[in-house]
Amino acid sequence: MLAPSGPIELFYEDTKSRQDTGAEQAPVLLVMGLGMAATGWWRTVPVLSERFRVLSFDNRGAGRSDKPPGPYTVAQLADDAVAVLDAAGVGRAHVYGVSLGGMIAQEIALRHPARVDRLILAATTAGGRAAVPASEDVQRLVAARATMSAEQAVWASVPINYAPRTRRDGGDRIAADIVQRLRYPIDGRCYGAQLAAAQGHDAADRLAGVSARTLVIHGDEDVLIPPGNGHRLARLVPGAELHTWVEAAHLYFTDEPAADEAIRDWLATD
Repeated sequence: MLAPSGPIELFYEDTKSRQDTGAEQAPVLLVMGLGMAATGWWRTVPVLSERFRVLSFDNRGAGRSDKPPGPYTVAQLADDAVAVLDAAGVGRAHVYGVSLGGMIAQEIALRHPARVDRLILAATTAGGRAAVPASEDVQRLVAARATMSAEQAVWASVPINYAPRTRRDGGDRIAADIVQRLRYPIDGRCYGAQLAAAQGHDAADRLAGVSARTLVIHGDEDVLIPPGNGHRLARLVPGAELHTWVEAAHLYFTDEPAADEAIRDWLATD
């Protein structure tokens, strides 16, 4: 399905809940991170849709959505996400963003507070000068991915996306993720446009204005967005809960299969 957002169109998927609770529940809007299409949620959608209607979409520049020239901004990407809610006929949703998607989710909550029920900020940062940076080696790799082929980029990213235990014992899980990522690979131009949005993100001084009940999630071995950023987010967002997954890295939902179930249960708890 396609959602118009100004002059562009965004591809989105609408997965119905498999459970009829007899009561109207807010759907979940999933917002993916840098360089990935909605297929990056392939593990998460089946778990969340046990209880919730789930909307997932390709950010501008990625997957099956339009690919206008950049650079992009997080505010622009947040307005795109709200356009998906509009197209799906959803007034208010739980918003769950990972990495760049978590930055977008912050901006949705700030720019469109009436559209957000609960907020999940995962493997992400408030940005700004006080953000905890990745190492210089990791930053160089992130920048270099724009010049690599899609297959080179996903394999080169394995050490910064997955925890050591997964790289040692879970090669099949990593390979399955990469199959999904390569279904709709991003090109270097659009990757650079999204990267510019992430690098320009700074919501720290505004996060006290977030009114949604918020869960902050981080892997304790995340080298791409170090876990100090999650701790800082939890301090900046009023009343935020922090859940740190042990022996999990940036793609914590692959490192720790229980993460998706825990998020489903948090959303379902009064």
